[in-house]
Amino acid sequence: MRLAALAAALAAVFLMGAAVPDDDPYSWMEEIEGARALDWAKAENDRSLPQLQNDPRYAGLYADALKIATAKDRIPSEGFAGDGSFRGFWQDADHVRGIWRTASVESYRAGNPDWKTILDIDALAKAEGANWVFSGASCLAPDDRYCLVQLSNGGKDAVEIREFDTQTRQFVEGGFRLPEGKHRIDWIDRDTLFVATDWTKADVTTSGYPFIAKILKRGQPLAAARQVFTGARDDGGYGVQPIILRDPVGKVQAVVIYRPLDTFNAEYYLLDGDRPLRLDLPKKVQIQGYLDGRLLVSLDEAWDDKGMKEGDLVDFDMAAVRRKPGTLTPGLVLRPAANQAVEQVATTRDRLTVVMLQDVKSQVLSYQRKAGRWTSSTLDLPKDATIDIASASDTDNRLVLNVASFLTPTGQWLADATGGAPAKLRALPDRFDAARFVTEQYWATSKDGTRIPYFVVHAKGLNFDGSNPTLLNAYGGFQVSQSPAYSGTVGKLWLEKGGVFVVANIRGGGEFGPRWHNAGLKLDRMRVYDDFFAVSEDLIARTITNPKKLGIVGGSNGGLLMGVALTKRPELYNAIVIQVPLFDMIGYDHIGAGASWMGEYGDPKVPAERAMLMTYSPYQNLKPGQPYPRVFIRTSTKDDRVHPAHARKAAARLKEYGYDYLYWENMDGGHAAAANLNERALGSALEFTYLMQRLMD
Repeated sequence: MRLAALAAALAAVFLMGAAVPDDDPYSWMEEIEGARALDWAKAENDRSLPQLQNDPRYAGLYADALKIATAKDRIPSEGFAGDGSFRGFWQDADHVRGIWRTASVESYRAGNPDWKTILDIDALAKAEGANWVFSGASCLAPDDRYCLVQLSNGGKDAVEIREFDTQTRQFVEGGFRLPEGKHRIDWIDRDTLFVATDWTKADVTTSGYPFIAKILKRGQPLAAARQVFTGARDDGGYGVQPIILRDPVGKVQAVVIYRPLDTFNAEYYLLDGDRPLRLDLPKKVQIQGYLDGRLLVSLDEAWDDKGMKEGDLVDFDMAAVRRKPGTLTPGLVLRPAANQAVEQVATTRDRLTVVMLQDVKSQVLSYQRKAGRWTSSTLDLPKDATIDIASASDTDNRLVLNVASFLTPTGQWLADATGGAPAKLRALPDRFDAARFVTEQYWATSKDGTRIPYFVVHAKGLNFDGSNPTLLNAYGGFQVSQSPAYSGTVGKLWLEKGGVFVVANIRGGGEFGPRWHNAGLKLDRMRVYDDFFAVSEDLIARTITNPKKLGIVGGSNGGLLMGVALTKRPELYNAIVIQVPLFDMIGYDHIGAGASWMGEYGDPKVPAERAMLMTYSPYQNLKPGQPYPRVFIRTSTKDDRVHPAHARKAAARLKEYGYDYLYWENMDGGHAAAANLNERALGSALEFTYLMQRLMD
C-alpha cells in the first residue's frame, strides 16, 4: 500500500511541475552573506521588530528575560578535570561572552568556590577585535593541562583551534593551531593529534564536513601531516571523527575512526599503526566508551545474527577486538523494556553509569562487572525528574548530575557511582512562582493508533473550558528526547502571565529508544507530524484550549515541524514561532549542511523519497488563499548548520502570496540564534511578545 501511495504522489509531483533548486526564484538567498540577501534581511528586521518592540509589554518581558539570562546565581556548568579541580564555562552580565574558569572541588562543595579565570573570552574578543564565541576545549588526559580551545566567529559551527596551557593561562607559543574550519580533532599524545579537516577546499563532503584524516605532529605544518584514513566525498553525517579510548590513567587503549555514511549509518575502524581495520559492527551503533578492558556500544538497530536487539547496550573484550576486529562477539549489558530507553552512558574509574528513561522520566543505574557479569544498582535521586550526567570522573567514581523538572529548578548533585547518598551541591533559585502550577502527563492517540505522551504545565485549579492560551513545543527528530526541563524564562514570561505550556514526546525523538526514532525516518516521516497533530487535537478535545488560543514553537528540525503544521493544519493554530528552521526539503540537501541529514529525511534525488518530501516540504506546500496565522520566523546569519536561506525563503514566499508575517534575522548567533546572553534575552522577549499578541489579546 505504501509503495502504491508513493507512486501516486510521485506522479503528482511531476504533474504539478514541482520546482527544483535551479528554478527557485529565491535561490539568491542561499548566499549566506550576500549583499542582496543581507539587505533583504535588514529590511525585514526593520519592518518586523518595531511591531514587537513597540508593544507596551515588550520592555518588561525583555527586562525579565535579561535578568534571568544574566543572573549570577545560576548553577555553574562544572565538570571534573584531570588535575582534581572543577572546570566550567560561565556567562553573566559582566561576562556576556563568558569566562572559562576553575575552582577546587573542596571549595566548591563548601559553597565558597576559589574561582580562578583560565581564559576570558570577552577580553580576548576585545583585544583581537573579533566576535569570539567559546565552543569548548579538548584537553589531554590524564591531567588536562594542555587543551585545544575552539573559538567560533559569531557562533558558527566552524571554529579556529589554538593550543592553550591551563597552568600558565596562555596560548602555547608555537603550539598547535588550525585556521577556521569544521575540524574533527583529538589528542593522541602531547605531540600528536588526530585531525580530520578541510586540508584543501575539495577535501570536504557535499555537506561541508571533512572525510580525510591525518596524524599531525608538533611543529609540522598541516601540509606535512600523515594521512591514515579517507572516506568519500558523498559521505553523509558530520564528517570523519576520532574516538580515542583511554584507561583511567590516560593511556590510549585504542584509536577508533568513525566514518558516517549518512546521518545515522556509519562504519568504525580500528587504527593499527597507519592501517584502518574495519570493525565488525552494525551500521547503526554508538561507541559509548571503554571500561576495565571492555568496549561499550549501544545498538540503534537489531543485530539479529548475534542475538541482540534494537536499543541494547553491549560490550566486547577489547583484547579480542584488537586481535580480530573483523569478527566480534558482543555480550549483553542491558536490554531496555518497551517503555524504557538508554538516554546517556558514562564511565568512571570502575563503574558504568546509565541514565535510563522510563515513560520519559529518568533514573541512574550504576553497573559493575564481576566474574564476567554486569550487575546494577539504582542511585538514590529525585523521582519524576530529568537527570543528566554533566561530568564523570576518570580518577575516581564521582559524578556531577543535573536534576530538574518543569517546576523544580535545576539542582546540581555530587554522587558516587559505587553507592551512598548523593549530595546536592547547588540549586537554582526559583525564577517564577512554581507553587502556583502543576504538571500532568497525558497520552494522545496518533493516526496509526500509537499512544503519544505529552506533558502539560498549568496553573492549579485551571478551568478546562477551552479558553486557555497554550504554547505547545516539540522536536521529533534525530533521536533527541524532550524530557521535563526547568525554564525560568517560560515560567516567568508565559506561565505567570496566564499561559499553559505543553511538551509533546512525538516519534522521531529518543524517548522510547531507537525504535521511537526509527519509526519516523524517511518514508515514514508523516508519523512524526501525525503525532504532533494528534497531541494538538487532544489538547482541544480535553478543552484545555481551542485553536484561537493554541500556539506552537519549535527550532531547527522542530522549525521544520512548525512549517509542516503551518501548511498541513493551519486551522489548529493561531500562533507559530518558527526558529532556525529547515523549510525547503526539496533543496535542503544542497543548502548548508543539509546533505548530512539525508539519513533522517531522505534524498530528494531518490524518486520515492522525493515524493514523500514533496508531501510535506513547507516551502513547496505554501499556497495562496489559505487560513495561515501570522507567523514569527527567526534565524541567524551565522547559522552555518541549517542555513538562514530556509527562513529567508519561507518569508519571501509568504510575502509573495500576500500573507502577514514577522521575521527576525539575528546577524550573529550560529545555530543557537544568539551569540551572547543579551541576544538570548532579546529573542525570548520578541517571541513572548508575539505569543501574547496572538493568544492573549
